[in-house]
Amino acid sequence: MQARSRVRAPTAARAVSSIGARAREDRVIARALRLLERRILSQGACLGDVATCSAFFRMRLGGEGREHLEVAFLDTRHRLLAVERLFSGSIDGAEVHPRIVVQRALALNAAAVLLAHNHPSGHAEPSEADRVLTTRLKAALGLVDIRLLDHFVVTAGEATSMAARGLI
Repeated sequence: MQARSRVRAPTAARAVSSIGARAREDRVIARALRLLERRILSQGACLGDVATCSAFFRMRLGGEGREHLEVAFLDTRHRLLAVERLFSGSIDGAEVHPRIVVQRALALNAAAVLLAHNHPSGHAEPSEADRVLTTRLKAALGLVDIRLLDHFVVTAGEATSMAARGLI
């Protein structure tokens, strides 16, 4: 009986230790993202190329277990004004309201936006729903002269630019 308890205790301790290590790593990653965002904002970084945007959004969304939509609000020179997570959903979808995106863009005086959302499934191919949403958001933003530059679908391992595919 004692032999069993000795075998189980180290396994349970390792599991608890592993959970604690994961939580510490998550805190470090969150802090690094805040520092990166602050640095980008302070330097007036330009989010003008697909590779930079892909990496930026993959770091922010790639490891998420639920679907989220984030919007990067840009000035006329495509410098980052703010990036915000506007919508969160379940493992395979999030309800997005174009009016909220337009309201935030107007409040921040943005001239352009970049959209990004993650696919927790690990498949970065834009779905038909993604294409429809992009069309709706582009039309809504266009009514107030705000350009939709791109919409990225990201996973932990890759990102797909809808603009690069000619879908915007």
